[in-house]
Amino acid sequence: MSHVPPASLTGSPDVFDERVLVLDFGSQYAQLIARRVREQNVYAEIVRHDIAPERVRAHRPRGIILSGGPSSVYEPGAPRCHPEILQMGIPVLGICYGMQLVTQILGGQVANSPAREYGRTRCFIQGDPHLFVGIMDQTDVWMSHGDQVARVSEDFVSLAHTETCPLAAVRHRRLPVYGLQFHPEVTHTPQGSRILHNFVTMVCGCEGRWRLGDFAREAIHRMRRQIGGARVICGLSGGVDSAVTAALLYKAIGRQLSCILVNNGLLRKAEQESVIAEFSNHFQTDLHVVDARDRFLTALAGIVHPDQKRRCIGHAFIECFKQEATKIENARFLAQGTLYPDVIESGAAPDGPAATIKLHHNVGGLPDELGFELVEPLRDLFKDEVRKLGLELGLPDDVVWRHPFPGPGLAVRCLGEVTRERLDVLREADAIVVQEIKAAGLYLETSQAFAVLLPVQSVGVMGDARTYDDAVAVRCVHTDDFMTADWSRLPAEVLARISTRIINEVRGVNRVCYDISSKPPATIEWE
Repeated sequence: MSHVPPASLTGSPDVFDERVLVLDFGSQYAQLIARRVREQNVYAEIVRHDIAPERVRAHRPRGIILSGGPSSVYEPGAPRCHPEILQMGIPVLGICYGMQLVTQILGGQVANSPAREYGRTRCFIQGDPHLFVGIMDQTDVWMSHGDQVARVSEDFVSLAHTETCPLAAVRHRRLPVYGLQFHPEVTHTPQGSRILHNFVTMVCGCEGRWRLGDFAREAIHRMRRQIGGARVICGLSGGVDSAVTAALLYKAIGRQLSCILVNNGLLRKAEQESVIAEFSNHFQTDLHVVDARDRFLTALAGIVHPDQKRRCIGHAFIECFKQEATKIENARFLAQGTLYPDVIESGAAPDGPAATIKLHHNVGGLPDELGFELVEPLRDLFKDEVRKLGLELGLPDDVVWRHPFPGPGLAVRCLGEVTRERLDVLREADAIVVQEIKAAGLYLETSQAFAVLLPVQSVGVMGDARTYDDAVAVRCVHTDDFMTADWSRLPAEVLARISTRIINEVRGVNRVCYDISSKPPATIEWE
């Protein structure tokens, strides 16, 4: 029998009615857990690990997942959730650290294990009528722990074990509380998606009503309510986020939308011409193009720290919008393509994790006196969801599948000081990277590919002459969700063509390197 929450928790049916909260204890996979739940057509939201019980009730979740984390639950000051959350009757699934925490709170003991498990492990399933329906008796799982549950109270039942972990999965006898020592959210656990599916459907009683089409209709209705008869300004960058934001707004308010492309001097090669062509062909809307290259370069002069770059760009960007907005009658709103990972990583979600990974140009760098009311229709979506929404809205494939481009543009790919000359070098190198990957038929097989100009010079030889020129790093990754990513194993001949062309065609570069780091521990962008 499924543990369906009482009617008072479910509220009126809408696209957010089936909601699962992910309590973040500092896991590198917290966002991945949320993404995997959404793949089950159930809306997932990441919140603070210490979220108050009354805030949980306000969210009306069907289920709660406690993420993993780097701490040990028995350490002083280790992050904890409110014990009351486990007694609410809402189904709870603890993963790794989350499992250790719930078993400890409910009378168990966690200890450092002499036999640590990291990586793929064979797990033996003892069975469960809900969580492990359809799961083979023996299955591979991904472990990443030095601690493990040494003892549980008599209220818990063991559901699975490995050779070195006797309690790899558990269930409470009375409460709808489950625990997994392994990580079902990663692809290294082949049946992990089925386990999460079982949790949200068999245990939480969700029917899987989360649909992007429903989300779009709800977002359009919400924006019409918010905007009324006013005019909205939407910044265009050439990326899929701003394009989908504009398309969704156009569906909502039509000719009340004015789009502004700010040429900040940090765009990719031929970006301005491309955006003008795309939006002239697909939108009958008011398009303004602002040449602000000198303003942004002046603001960035001497700035080398990435967060300072983002702040400077954010301030200059808004000032440009303010000036251009004076030419647009009744402009009250500013639309931005802020995504859910941006909100979470910036620590800007009301119940979100407090740690800030980066200052996002939208949610982290805006001045207090904005002058506009914000419209952010995509702030609940992940990148792959935005692409699917773009296709549903009728955007062309070349716009939807274009590789992401950071809001601060080439400024955060030009490491060190940003100057006109260095940007010109980077722009040419970046264009060559994309051209060669497209020519090799690998553009859609990679998720993001670009060049980075390093603040490093090295010795080289060209035409019998000694050079002391710049180095360029090439970054190419593949990922399903941009929360984790692996470096792309490009064919050697493609890398050779990229290197040869950059060194031969881009004046001032004599060395090309290929970045073979994954996320984590690295990020996709260098800054």
